[in-house]
This record gives sequence, C-alpha cells and structure tokens, in this order.
Amino acid sequence: MEIRGFAVGLLLALSATLLVDAQPADVRSRYIHFLTQHVYGGMNTNKCSKVIGQRHITEGNTNNCKEINTFILATHEQVRAVCSDGGTPKGRNLYESTKPFAVVICKRKPGASCVYNGKRSTRTIIVACDRGWPVHYQEDNLVLH
Repeated sequence: MEIRGFAVGLLLALSATLLVDAQPADVRSRYIHFLTQHVYGGMNTNKCSKVIGQRHITEGNTNNCKEINTFILATHEQVRAVCSDGGTPKGRNLYESTKPFAVVICKRKPGASCVYNGKRSTRTIIVACDRGWPVHYQEDNLVLH
C-alpha cells in the first residue's frame, strides 16, 4: 500500500517536472505545489483523508491539518488553460474559468485530526496565475443546473 502511494507521488512529481521545462524557474515550485494541492483527475469523495495525507497537504508552512481543500477533477492542461483562453481576467492576477469544473471539496471533520468528508460539485474556479501558470487556488463559484 505504501509503495502505491509512493508511486503516485513519484509519478506526479515526474509529470510536473516534464511539464515545467518551458516555465520560468521562479514559478516552477509554486506551480508544482498548486498541482499537488489542487489538481487530481482521479479524486473522489471517499479519498479525501488518504490523498491529503499522501500529498502532505497542510495549512501553510506548518504541519497543521487544513480545514478545507479543494481538488479539481481535470488535467493540468485543462486547469492551465484558465490562465489564458479558458479564463476571464478578474483583476490583479486572478482568472475565473469560462467553463465549470467538477471538484471535490474536502472538509475536516469537527474534532477529528486530519480526517475529512468529501463533497463533489460543479463550479467555476478562480486561480491566481503567474506568467500563464496557475499558482494559487483562490476560490470557486457553485454552478446551478
């Protein structure tokens, strides 16, 4: 089981390394951090605690559990497009996706240490971009059907 988690992490790191070759060096670590925390096409509501633990997703530069973390169910290319023709500028360096994304929102269970409940929904996402690369998940807006 631990080998599988390691393999997933290694695959993500290698994939991100291949993707960032044409990227400014000062953006690279922020982009990889963004991918690790927020982009996972295979995410589902039952995996929140496991994936957050495997990816070492914590609050800021601490070891504290995050209260909430959102995963975008998409490819890195689909999310990166939000910083160009797939997004609308919102001011500063923020862009809102022109198309909705499926997301899984993981919220920490009250009184529990790093145990999460997940909920899937469809939302437009707002990300901060640096020279065409998403580097921060700002917020999202629920899409009503």
